Amino acid sequence: MTPALGFSRSGLLNRRINQPANQVLCLHLAFSSASPSPSEPSAAGGGPQTTIREGKAEIFLDESNSVFYNKAQALAASGLRAIRYAVEVDGIGEVTAVDNNEAAVEACKKNIQHNGSLASSKVVPHHADARVYMLMHPKEFDVVDLDPYGSPAAFLDSAVQCVADGGTLMCSATDMAVLAGGNAEVCFSKYGSYPLRGKHCHEMALRILLACIESHAIRHKRYIVPIISVHMDFYIRVFVRIFTSASTVKSSPLKLAHVYQCTGCNSFHLQNIGRINSKDERNIAVPNFCPTVPEVCSECGHKFVMGGPIWSDPIHDKKWATSILSDIHAMREAYPAYPKISAILTSVSEELLEAPLFVSLHNLCAILKCTNPTMVMLQSAIRNAGYQVSGSHVDPLALKTDAPMSVIWDIMRCWVKLHPVKHRPGNHPGNVILSQEPKLQAKFSKVPQASVTRKSPRFMPNPEKYWGPGTKAGRHPKTFQMNNNRN
Repeated sequence: MTPALGFSRSGLLNRRINQPANQVLCLHLAFSSASPSPSEPSAAGGGPQTTIREGKAEIFLDESNSVFYNKAQALAASGLRAIRYAVEVDGIGEVTAVDNNEAAVEACKKNIQHNGSLASSKVVPHHADARVYMLMHPKEFDVVDLDPYGSPAAFLDSAVQCVADGGTLMCSATDMAVLAGGNAEVCFSKYGSYPLRGKHCHEMALRILLACIESHAIRHKRYIVPIISVHMDFYIRVFVRIFTSASTVKSSPLKLAHVYQCTGCNSFHLQNIGRINSKDERNIAVPNFCPTVPEVCSECGHKFVMGGPIWSDPIHDKKWATSILSDIHAMREAYPAYPKISAILTSVSEELLEAPLFVSLHNLCAILKCTNPTMVMLQSAIRNAGYQVSGSHVDPLALKTDAPMSVIWDIMRCWVKLHPVKHRPGNHPGNVILSQEPKLQAKFSKVPQASVTRKSPRFMPNPEKYWGPGTKAGRHPKTFQMNNNRN
């Protein structure tokens, strides 16, 4: 159970230059992490001990796994992330690393001392329950970096209270099986939202986490403004700023929506929880009307299942992403993980903000059992119909668009007319969709906006084999012995 704290004016964090050095809760900054490389064994405690170096920080490797370490998530457990903040980011006053594991705190102290006077003067480890520690320091930290093993749900109520006004909360979640729809009932118990299975499940996971953070914030007359929200590797990570305003929190229902997804063709529709009463000049949010979707899907005749609520407002600040992307291009030598940073931020900067979730090219074609059009052709057809479209950092085959599902399926019906499919008997969703004539005549002629010059990759492969969250501290990987004897 781990967060850590310190003040920062770094571009990747929250710029608050004109204030005296303050504490900041920090644990893991996904975009600045570099792959660690084992160094020569060093003497510690009278005997040789292997060390690991990341950036300018070096820690002792705990081969017993009593202290958690992961190349993508070095929690406050080892102190590595807290040390890197202290020695690599200018302007930090103090970094407080909090862990409920006594062995982790002792390892953190040892690693802080190993990294010299600068780390020793800034990083302060604490053996405490992070939830209690944060509650005891309301609005005290400029940045809170929350990165526990698994779900952050238990820490969120404390975290939103200890961030200073205008401060930044960075939060990771690795329980993707829960957030992506594998255990819907568990997701509801932890995050207060039902996930839906589908190609968009990882973006929905981001929006569920944001909705959960917002729900905790508004209880304390606070609200969130997302800076950037990403799915990468085996986890999701969100960066939000937190403000206090009793009047603004009343608009929270306008930022949350339920999702109605067809069980046959996977078409989805969003409906906000709240609406603005046009007759009221105060623009106060009131409960929305009954669902806009019919009882069955108009495209294939199947029923809808309801998910959410999710965050339906933008999940990125595009200006921020573009600005940071420009900064890292100018400092690429300083980032060993530059290709990955650039790929993610480039994809994020190109995303359509006003289009929650997305459809998948392969999923559309799988429903209809037809050949695939190219991404450029489908994007061109959507743009020629008068709608906006973009990709997504979550999936290379994603189409984020403000076009309604009826337009998407009409475009696909036109595509099938040009590339016929074999008739199949039965009441399959694809058959029902193709039995209807398109109301829109799609134009697949290429438009300039549909083709993006690929100067840099948008998606990077895993950095090594068996890439994953690792084994929780105190546990040991299971080993199996093969018995080659046959009876």
